[in-house]
Amino acid sequence: MFNEESHLAAPIRWGMVGGGRGSEIGYAHRASAARDRFFALTAGAFDLDAARGREFGRDLGLDPERCYADYQSLFAQEAQRDDGIQAVSIATPNSTHYAISKAALEAGLHVICEKPLTFTCAEAQELADLAKARHKLFAVMYGYSGFPMLHQARAMIEQGLLGDIRIVTMQFAHGFHSAPIEEHSPGAKWRMNPAISGPTYVLGDLGTHTYYLMEMLTGLEVDELCCMRQSFIQSRAPLEDNAHVMFKFKTGAVGTLWASSVNAGSMHQQKIRVIGSKASIEWWDEHPNQLRYEIQGQPAQLLDRGMPYLLKNDAICSRIGGGHAEGFFEAWANLYHRFAMAIDAFERADQAMLDTLWYPDVQAGMNGVRWLEACVESADQGAKWVKF
Repeated sequence: MFNEESHLAAPIRWGMVGGGRGSEIGYAHRASAARDRFFALTAGAFDLDAARGREFGRDLGLDPERCYADYQSLFAQEAQRDDGIQAVSIATPNSTHYAISKAALEAGLHVICEKPLTFTCAEAQELADLAKARHKLFAVMYGYSGFPMLHQARAMIEQGLLGDIRIVTMQFAHGFHSAPIEEHSPGAKWRMNPAISGPTYVLGDLGTHTYYLMEMLTGLEVDELCCMRQSFIQSRAPLEDNAHVMFKFKTGAVGTLWASSVNAGSMHQQKIRVIGSKASIEWWDEHPNQLRYEIQGQPAQLLDRGMPYLLKNDAICSRIGGGHAEGFFEAWANLYHRFAMAIDAFERADQAMLDTLWYPDVQAGMNGVRWLEACVESADQGAKWVKF
């Protein structure tokens, strides 16, 4: 069970770029970071409209003087304060991640960035090198990876309960963009604009989540992949609203991933199934408190979060007893809890702690960018197999 008595000597002074009024993701960051009192929101640059951003920050209870017009002012002016921010979360459109992350690291801040991390592997590598040089945390917000039953699945795979991993099937296929809603939805519109979203839409917006879950659960490394993508709403071209990816892993295992926003009638349909020589497991984000476990020759089992029969693992962090539903905000709070522990370890130069602490780090973000580049390369060559 989660220990609510754990604490830091003082909350981490924390700021945000983006995530202003009406932003669901901005609210998710703030609510999750505040859950365990490890972070204290003290400043931000919330909106491209400076007056609106200042008003929003004031409504959140911040000093209006610490609600800045842009991220450059935020970083520069907070650096002059004895009580300036120590960390920043970046909840802005994809095209801005590289520049804001670089400026934050150069300002001596720990960084938590939305995915995809950057547009190119070269940019991601530059940020990773800078974070290492400045000895700062650089985390990527793969929010679904905070669900406890995924860590149960990871532990089961690590302990060999599935045997040799043979097949992984992944999907994240909702139906909310099966019509051209971007005509009246600003949030959808920028996701379908290559200048802002980057070279992909559903692969970068949806597929990267499930791809990271595959890496986290199995540790498999991709050898080759083949990608086919479509724009069923023609105005979205060259960005895809549907894509299929096939994988060959270095171990000889194989896999598939389906990412789509035109799966009409579907709510989310984010699932990952890992098939081994002895057994299989399957997790579905619409039922995140359960893990389906199927051993060959035995009845299927449905494992529930918070129960004593689960494996003991420090990342399997239930916040309430079994039978009560935990969800999206608890998963994000689990990640922010780990980000805080990592930031504290960075500040204390506790490398031993950092070596044993799991969280979605900059390498996870780099792998996601690398995967997107390979998918685009394959699709642009007519679904050709490409080396990863």
